[in-house]
Amino acid sequence: MSSLDGSTGPLQGLTRPDPVPAGQAGQADRDGQAPRSRRRKRNWSGWLFAAPAALMYAVFVLRPLAASIQYSFYDWDGITVATFVGLDNYVRVFTDPQLLSSIWHAFFLVIFFTVIPVSIALLVAGLIRELRSKGLGKLAQTLLFIPYVIPAAAAAIAWSWMYATTGAVNQLLSVIGLEAVTRAWFGDPTWALPAVGLIGTWINLGFCTILLMSGIGKIDTSLYEAAKLDGAGFFQTFRAITLPGLRQEIGVCVTITIIAALASFDIVFMSTQGGPGYSTMVPGVQVYQLGFTESRIGLASALALVLSGLVLAVILPLQRLFREK
Repeated sequence: MSSLDGSTGPLQGLTRPDPVPAGQAGQADRDGQAPRSRRRKRNWSGWLFAAPAALMYAVFVLRPLAASIQYSFYDWDGITVATFVGLDNYVRVFTDPQLLSSIWHAFFLVIFFTVIPVSIALLVAGLIRELRSKGLGKLAQTLLFIPYVIPAAAAAIAWSWMYATTGAVNQLLSVIGLEAVTRAWFGDPTWALPAVGLIGTWINLGFCTILLMSGIGKIDTSLYEAAKLDGAGFFQTFRAITLPGLRQEIGVCVTITIIAALASFDIVFMSTQGGPGYSTMVPGVQVYQLGFTESRIGLASALALVLSGLVLAVILPLQRLFREK
């Protein structure tokens, strides 16, 4: 270390460092730039991996969505020149009794797609846990999950055979002495929609049960043991331990099944196609008929966007409600 100058005075005790050789300074700069370069390469590699999925999402989701928004402001049959009508299509969605009834039917199906299967699945999952039989539990899970694996369109066709006048449902009712109740279920405007809803119950029950059983498996068993020592029964344990512990799983079940109900298409289309009359018409089938049968692209797009908005309006608050605190 050398002094700043050779003179005496107030700066006499101060020194300055010896100069760093040029080679060492350059090496230090290169060492500092190397991590930044590696981070930059990692960022680019991440974008490259995400690019194919982002491209597919943009082409098959964002572009059709943008096109639907554009079409919803026009009166267009898909062939001739489109006519700009502004918000008329949206006004018709909320004022046309037929279109409003289809939306109401979708919300009615929530009872059969969500409320009934989730409630039954909670009880079934709790009972299977109480039995503590691995063999019986696995058998129950398999039997309950089979309907969810079967394609909904195939399930609708099978149930349409069972709901026929000479089908299994009416034969079973006749055997147990309820012959007066038998009917052509899909031909009765009063009972057609509940009959369709029961198909959704049958399909969603297994999925909800399996999901809730997996959730019960992560609950601390010491809580159940402590409740048993305190003399708590099944329903007390279920209310105080099982239900709070399944908060997130119940939220997933409710979210998925509500979306399935509001956006239902395959079950209704393959079983009744919205009939008899419009008694089982739902927005999904209505959009298909408006767009591909009646060539009313603008109105079909408006109804589809309204349906998407309703799904988001229902699901987002539920996500906040079931979010674990």
